[in-house]
Amino acid sequence: MTRFVDPTEIETPDPALRPKRLDDYVGQERVKENLRVYIRAAIRRGEALDHILLSGPPGLGKTSLANIVAEELGVTMRTAAGPTLERGGDLAAILTNLGPREVLFVDEIHRLNRAVEEILYPAMEDFHLDIVMGSGPGASSVRIPLQRFTLIGATTRSGMLTSPLRARFGIHAVLDFYTPAELERIVRRSAERMGLEVEDDAAKELSTRSRGTPRIANRLLRRLRDFAQIDGDGRVTLEITRVALERLEVDAGGLDAMDRRILHTIAFRFDGGPVGLSNLAAAIGEEPDTIEEVYEPYLIREGLLQRTPQGRVLTSGGAGIVGYTGNGLFSR
Repeated sequence: MTRFVDPTEIETPDPALRPKRLDDYVGQERVKENLRVYIRAAIRRGEALDHILLSGPPGLGKTSLANIVAEELGVTMRTAAGPTLERGGDLAAILTNLGPREVLFVDEIHRLNRAVEEILYPAMEDFHLDIVMGSGPGASSVRIPLQRFTLIGATTRSGMLTSPLRARFGIHAVLDFYTPAELERIVRRSAERMGLEVEDDAAKELSTRSRGTPRIANRLLRRLRDFAQIDGDGRVTLEITRVALERLEVDAGGLDAMDRRILHTIAFRFDGGPVGLSNLAAAIGEEPDTIEEVYEPYLIREGLLQRTPQGRVLTSGGAGIVGYTGNGLFSR
């Protein structure tokens, strides 16, 4: 099932839509201004920037921010994904090829293999690798020096990071959801770079339905462009926006069909809850991890759903969305 409001789904990125400098990056003001200070100080001292951990929900611009840091430092950025670094040799090959002050960006760093993670410790702290040659009594350790580099790790689940790894990051930046006003600025900027005319009311409407997430806003904007070209005169108007989002099943609150299905199932199959995650997953035919990591965060943030020790419970706001008035919800 395609979800146009899924923040974890990554389309082929449009380089034109990615900001290149901190001045072009919309939102996350505190994070941005602090990074500006750290970057300028590192450049002035001629040193590698401290290692950075970027955490927050998917789709908020962690990869874009990592690219900007490298751009501002004037160095190359190498990219890897935590799950793909299966062996220590994979990581060692990347680290030994890094130049002075270059950036290594590791996405989903919380999913690093434990053996690979342990190789990373001395690399981050002392800028060397300890490689064991051979096995058994004849094994020997070889120390390989590394250039001083900056590791930027991105995670959507910082709680899954081990304490030793988290402690080796000198800078920890937490990204939060964007306001509608910030998303409206992003929509306007993206539309300009796409050569697309978007009316003011349409930009505001789209920003309120994008779940506080730039990735979703840009994905929906691309689809609105399609509807505007086929069903209109090429301009994204308020009418085109509302019709297109209705056809994409994205309502005024940014909820899609699966969001409403989850709320409806808790309400009418489980009498408003509480219901365990496994039972809910079986009822809607979805994986428990997907419900917990992809669907629930926005529903909880909007006050439509609660996680309790007994299970998931519908709130009065969630009940109103699906028209549930059963005794199960209001008797607690």
